Amino acid sequence: MNQVLFRTSRAVVYLALGVAAAGCAVKSNKPAPGAAGAPAQVQCQAAKAGDTAVGNWYGVRTQRGVAGQLHVLIRLKADGTMSYEEQLKRGKKPSQNLSETGCWQHEQQTLVLRTLKSNGEKVESDDPIYSNRYTIGSQTQTAMVLDGPQGQLRARRMPDGYRLPF
Repeated sequence: MNQVLFRTSRAVVYLALGVAAAGCAVKSNKPAPGAAGAPAQVQCQAAKAGDTAVGNWYGVRTQRGVAGQLHVLIRLKADGTMSYEEQLKRGKKPSQNLSETGCWQHEQQTLVLRTLKSNGEKVESDDPIYSNRYTIGSQTQTAMVLDGPQGQLRARRMPDGYRLPF
């Protein structure tokens, strides 16, 4: 009986030590406030006065390997902030939505969108997946053609307050 109790006690001690060691080994991914390795807060830069890209741009496109149509609404504000909404419509199936916010820049014939939040959650701003570059193929006051990582988007200017259709 004493031998069984000794083995059980020893097992409990080893288990407790293992749990304590695991607790000490867990490292937080969040840097301490003010830590040198903390990512810098991204500041959006205002667009140049009269930038013709400022506005709401809506387009519908298809993407290879994706069944259905993607309805895209890009809001480019004069203060340098942006929102990107994408809605996948597939017949009678429920729509799937993506909503991103962040900053934008207009560099010659390139539009750069940097996502800071995706579906309301902060993203890793240094991850290249959250920075998208679109070549502006053509632009008028009412239409813009963007060539981007997922293909071409022909967008038209929409009024303030426009929302994606359901």
